[in-house]
Amino acid sequence: MSMDNFNGTDYHTNLDVHPHVNRRSSFLFKTDDNDAHHSPRPGSRSASFSMERIEEKIVTPFAQVMQTLGTIRDNFVVLTKLQTDKRRGSLGGAAAAAHVVPRMFHTDKNYRKLALDTLQNFDWCLEQLQSLQVHKSVSNMASNKFRKMLAQELTNFSDASKSGSQVSLYLSKTFLTSDDNEADIDVSKQKEKSKIHQLSRITVEKSPGVPQMSKPVSRFGVNGVNEVALNKCMKKIDQWGLEVFELNQLTNGRPLTCVTYMILQKRNFLDTFKIPVETLLRYIGTVEKHYRKENYYHNNIHAADVAQSVHVLLSSPVLSSVFTDLEILAAIFAGAIHDVNHPGFNNQFLIQTMSELAIIYNDLSVLENHHLAMAFKLLQNEGCDIFANLSNKERQSLRKMVIDMVLATDMSKHMSLLADLRTMVEAHKFSKGISLSVNNYSDRIKILQCCVHCADLSNPTKPLHLYKEWVKRVLEECWCQGDQEKNLGLPVSPMMDRHNVSVEKSQVGFIDFIVQPLWETWAELVSPDANSILDSLQENRDYFNSKILTSPSMEVTDKESPKINIIKEDEHNNNDNNIKFTFTATSNNDDSVSTSDDELDDESTENNGTSTESHDFESDNVDTQTESSITYHLSDEVIQRLRRLSNDALHDTEENDNERGDTSVDE
Repeated sequence: MSMDNFNGTDYHTNLDVHPHVNRRSSFLFKTDDNDAHHSPRPGSRSASFSMERIEEKIVTPFAQVMQTLGTIRDNFVVLTKLQTDKRRGSLGGAAAAAHVVPRMFHTDKNYRKLALDTLQNFDWCLEQLQSLQVHKSVSNMASNKFRKMLAQELTNFSDASKSGSQVSLYLSKTFLTSDDNEADIDVSKQKEKSKIHQLSRITVEKSPGVPQMSKPVSRFGVNGVNEVALNKCMKKIDQWGLEVFELNQLTNGRPLTCVTYMILQKRNFLDTFKIPVETLLRYIGTVEKHYRKENYYHNNIHAADVAQSVHVLLSSPVLSSVFTDLEILAAIFAGAIHDVNHPGFNNQFLIQTMSELAIIYNDLSVLENHHLAMAFKLLQNEGCDIFANLSNKERQSLRKMVIDMVLATDMSKHMSLLADLRTMVEAHKFSKGISLSVNNYSDRIKILQCCVHCADLSNPTKPLHLYKEWVKRVLEECWCQGDQEKNLGLPVSPMMDRHNVSVEKSQVGFIDFIVQPLWETWAELVSPDANSILDSLQENRDYFNSKILTSPSMEVTDKESPKINIIKEDEHNNNDNNIKFTFTATSNNDDSVSTSDDELDDESTENNGTSTESHDFESDNVDTQTESSITYHLSDEVIQRLRRLSNDALHDTEENDNERGDTSVDE
C-alpha cells in the first residue's frame, strides 16, 4: 500500500480495513442495546435508499452523526425526487444515482416509512449536537462513550472471578482515572518516606569538563563490542520486534545509545540538523546513565525498544511522507527520553506518599513532567546540546512537540488519546471521500502522540518470546512497588501483590481492554501496514488465554499460602544465580497443582546479573492427589522468599544434599 505524495496540506490513504477472518474485534464494536441515545436507530440505515453504501461499523458519536446525516441526505433526495450532485452524498458517493426512485418506494406505505425514519434520524442528530458544550471538542463525546463502555466491560470481567476483579481494578485505576488518591495515609507508618523522596529528587550528574573521544566512533555508536554479532542483530533495526534484550548484551548495557545513533544516522538527521557525532553520543550516553538499571522494566532497554518502535511505525508507507524531518526527530527523541530517571514507582504511589516530584508537579502527570525536565536539563550539560544548531523557531517547535508527546504517555490519558484517534479516523471517511487533512498542528500532533503511545504499549504485539520477557519484568517491578507499599503500611495497589496475581488473566484483560482497541484504530489509519502487528497481538492473546483455559490457577493469597517442600535438588547451572529445584506444593484446600517449566525461556532475565522468576507454566500429570512436582527457575531473591515460607523444609533438604555430597542450597 502506498500513498500519494504529501503536498504539505493533505494526504490520502485507504482506510477500508478488511479484518483477518480469525481476528477478534475489541469491545468498542460491541452493540449495546441500552445505549440508544449514543447510537443511531438500528433500522434507520436499512431504510435508506443508499443500498450501495459501504456498511462499516462506526463507533465514535461524531462520525455516527456524519454517517446519519449522509443517510438523511440520501433519503431526502429520494423523497423529493431531486437531481443530485454526484460529488456529494453519503459514504462512497452512493447518492449519485438517487434521482432514480426505486420501485420499492412507489407505494404510500413505503414512502411514509422512509419519511418517518428520516425524521427520526434527523432528530437523533439534533440531540447529539445539542449535547455538545462550547468548551468541549467532539472527541470528548467519544472519550466519554468509550469510558462508559470500558467501565462496563471491566465490571463484567471483574464479576467472572477474584483474579478478574484485581485485573479490572488495576486497569480502571491506571487507564480511566488520573487522581485515584482515595486511600487514607497514616503518616506514622511511613517509615521509609524520606527514602522515597530521595529516589524522586531531580538530580543531574554533571561532568567537570567535556571528555574527548579517545577512539574512532564505531558505526554502531558503541565501542568495545563484537561488531559481527552486533551487525547481525542490527539488521532488524527497521523491522518490528528487534531483539532488544540480545542488543543489550551485545552493547554491554548500552542499547539506547546504539539504537538512537543508528536510527538518526540511517535517516541522515545528523547532517540535516548539523548534530556533531560526539555531541550526540555524549548526550544519549548521559541520558542512558540516568535510566535506572535497577528497574526491572522502566530502564534503558525499554527506552531503546520504544525509540526503535517509533522509528518503524513512522516508516510505514502510509506515513513515511506525511511528517517533516523535524517532527520525526521530535518523535524519536521523545521515545528515547520518555521514561528517563523513572524511579520504579507509578504516579499514584508518588502522589500517595507525597513525594517531592508530586509536590513539584501538583500531582499532574508527575513522572511524565519529570522525564521531560530531566531530558531538557541534560541538554544543558557541557557538550551535550544536540539541538544547538537548530534555529530558535525549530528548537521551540521541537520542544513543544516533545512535551506534548511525552505527556501523552501518561496512561490516565489513554482513553482520551484513543477517542481522538478513533474520531479522526472515522470522521474523515465522510469528508472529501478518503482524504484526511493534517494541515494543522492539532491533527498532526494527535497522530504523533498516538504513535509514541502505541510504541509504549507495544509489548503484546511483539514476538511471543519478547512479550513473555517483558511480562516478567513489568510484573516484578509492580511487585517491588507492592512490597514497598506493605513496608509503608499502605494498601497494596491492584496487581502489585506478588502473592495474589493471575499472570495470564492480567495479560488477556490488558490486551482486550487497552491494547487491542488502540492498535486496531492505529491499523485503520495506516492500513494495511499494521495487519501483521494485529496478527501477532491476536496470537499472543490466544497464548495467554489458553493458559487460563488449560492450566490450574497459580493464584496464591496471603490467607491460603501453600506449603512448599523441596524434595530434591535437580541440577546446578554454571551461573550461581540460576539454580533449578524440584519441589512439592500442597495447597490448604487439598487441590493439587501440577506444573512444569517446559516453556521457560532458555535465557535468564538480565538485570544486574540476576534472573527473575518465571510464571509461564503448563500442567503435567502426577501420580498423587495432594502433591505435585513443580520445577522453577529461581533467583536469589525468590530463594530467600522460599526460605521464609518453609525454613524447616529447606533446612532438611540442605542436610540431605550434604549427605549426598551435593552443593548446598546456600551455595
